[in-house]
Amino acid sequence: MDQDIKTVSIEDEEYPKQLKEIKNPPKLLYYIGNLSAAEKPCFGIVGTRRCSVYGKQIAMNFASNLSDAGLVIVSGLTPGIDTFSHQAIVEKQKQTIAVLGTGLDEKTIYPQSNLGLSRKIIENNGCLISEYPNGTHGARFTFPNRNRIISGLSMGILIVEAKQKSGALITANWAKKQKRKIFAVPGSVYSQNSQGCHFAIKQGAKLAENAQDILKELNKQTISINFEKQITGDTEQENLVLRALQQGPAHIDEIAKITKLFPSEINSAIAVLEIKDIIKNFGGNIYALTG
Repeated sequence: MDQDIKTVSIEDEEYPKQLKEIKNPPKLLYYIGNLSAAEKPCFGIVGTRRCSVYGKQIAMNFASNLSDAGLVIVSGLTPGIDTFSHQAIVEKQKQTIAVLGTGLDEKTIYPQSNLGLSRKIIENNGCLISEYPNGTHGARFTFPNRNRIISGLSMGILIVEAKQKSGALITANWAKKQKRKIFAVPGSVYSQNSQGCHFAIKQGAKLAENAQDILKELNKQTISINFEKQITGDTEQENLVLRALQQGPAHIDEIAKITKLFPSEINSAIAVLEIKDIIKNFGGNIYALTG
């Protein structure tokens, strides 16, 4: 993949027009993949690296639904919310843009655990972008600096989960300076991961409960998703599992307590619902609805 790294100057016609509008655009960009993805309507999704299962679910659902509406999702490839936002898009075999705070050569891409994901982004006609040359490792200043590119490429950004002192709030600050729209997902008042989101909302960010909230504010065509619809399974066991997950992600042991089903019945229902893409395992036998 290293040999595919290309450059584009701010003087070149191929340089992303939206990014060129910001106050301090990079004079030179390094990229791998389809840079023309940045000419489509783009939207940034950011958040904490140590996200909760709730955050994973929200990031993947928003990314998937906004992609269905025609937006190219931009994020930073870092662990947590960024990773799950990109992952949701490559699972749909659609375009996403990752903006890195390192060089694009495989030895310095961060995190190394996302090398496979970076390759899938390219395979699905997406793009990796950086202002840093090969061999540049991540440093204290490189990630905050790249955040201005995430917001600069985007019509707006969504903060999914963020602590009070978070890189996601740095991105929001860049977005404000660049006159981009800012959205945030609310959460529990007891969750540290929601404190940054609530702070952003107090500072003027739009509260977003679903993709429609964002699309309406962007004056983009909304997608035909009925958020009030009742999801149902084909058996009583499937419906019991679905009702257990209506209030949020749950461990399989918690599902067992709520449903009173035998382990074999739960495993069978979960397997079928996963095949139908109605629920997803977010790791550690914690399940959540996909939509």
